[in-house]
Order: sequence, then C-alpha cells, then structure tokens
Amino acid sequence: MTDDRLRAQSLRAQSLRERAEALGPWFHNIEIAPGVFTAPGHFLGDYPMVKWRTFADAVPADLTGKTVLDIGCNAGFYAVAMKRRGAARVLGIDEDERYLAQARFAAEALGATIEFRNLSVYDVGALGERFDVVLFMGVLYHLRHPLLALDLIHAHVAGDLMVFQSMQRGASIVAPVAEDYDFFDAGRFDDPGYPKLHFIEHRYAGDPTNWWAPNRACTEAMLRASGFRIEAHPEEEVYLCRRAATPVAARPVHPAPPPA
Repeated sequence: MTDDRLRAQSLRAQSLRERAEALGPWFHNIEIAPGVFTAPGHFLGDYPMVKWRTFADAVPADLTGKTVLDIGCNAGFYAVAMKRRGAARVLGIDEDERYLAQARFAAEALGATIEFRNLSVYDVGALGERFDVVLFMGVLYHLRHPLLALDLIHAHVAGDLMVFQSMQRGASIVAPVAEDYDFFDAGRFDDPGYPKLHFIEHRYAGDPTNWWAPNRACTEAMLRASGFRIEAHPEEEVYLCRRAATPVAARPVHPAPPPA
C-alpha cells in the first residue's frame, strides 16, 4: 500500500471519528471503518455486537430479496446487519432524531443503502405495507402501551418473521397457566413463573423511559396473545417468531354482558 493511500485512509478515519464524536453519545457501538468505533467506551462493552453474536446464527443468513423493518432502530446496528445479509430493502424507524442522524451517518460510512424515518411504533399502519422480517428489539420496555404496540405490528407490518428482544426481570421459569381461574384463587399471582409485567413508576438504571420489565413468562404470553408463534429462543431475551393469521388469544376487550 502506497504512502498516499495510507495517508488518505488515516485522514478518512480521523474525519469519521470526529463526526461520530460530534453526533454522540451513542448507544450502538458500530465499527464504521477499520478500528473506528462509535462508542468505544460503552458501559456494556462492544454492544450490541456482543448481543448479536449470541443469536446471529438463528436469524436467516441469506435475506436476498427480502424486506426488513427495524422498529426502534437507534443508530442502525441491526439494520446494517440485515443489509449485509442481502436484504433488498431495509427501513429503520425511530422517534429520536439524534438516533436517526447517527443511523444515517453510520450507514453512509459503511456504504449501506438503508432508509430511515421518524415514526412511532404506534403509527406503523401509516407505512401501508408488510415486511418479510420485522425487528422489534430493545423497545417494548420503553413503551407506555406495550401490548398495543405488538398488536399494531401484527395487524399492519409483520409479514412473516419477527425478531423480538426485551429486557426481562424477575423469574426466568415459566409456569403452566390454565385457561381460567376461580375469582378467589388469588394466590396464583404469587407464583414466580406466572406472567408478570413489572411497572417502573420513576426510573430504572437512571432512564425515565424504562416503563416496564416483563418476566420471561410474560414476554412469551404477550407474544402469543398478539398473534406471534414462538419458533426459537436462541438467547435469554431474544425470540424468533412467526406471524399467525389471527391472534391465538384474541378475546373481547370488555367482558360480554351477562345473559338476560
């Protein structure tokens, strides 16, 4: 390699490093050029790469011709990963303009053609299309209305595969749940394996956008109730799901009136 080429690479790396720092702080540590990372001092280490390595083999390696929607894309780490697997079209959505600016910069630096839009998960119906793969990772626990979000994804944008991840707290065991319980069987709710969605009134880990922390049983129950069939659980917090035709646990929002 000539001195001129080495000099050009060094100048580009320095420019990218400075631009990344100007867009910080970053939650996604992305290698945007050899040895140039967006969040080299991340408190979780090389995140989310350390997470991705634990379940990457469970996600289809060849997405040629597929469309992908990344909901809550943050700085675009997973959107880039899907593009690298050959996806024909990748759309990332987020409500935070800072994250979207980071994502556009990272995609540009890596030469990845990805579209990013400012859009809420509650407004996915406005997209007017279904995607072969939906990524819904690291979002559920930030939402005031998490089950509504899953319902909207099922109703409007999920075409087949959904890759889901959520922070989980509480028991990791899953207790069998009956179809119904007597009104006076209140002790059932004390079972550690019963589905529980813990409400965070103030902050968790210093973050006021952390609203909920499901246990494992609750995560799985919410996915099923929203119409997703769990096919794989490759990592503690990650699920690969297929969209069912109708929610398996569909029931009236309000109880039916008693018979006359």
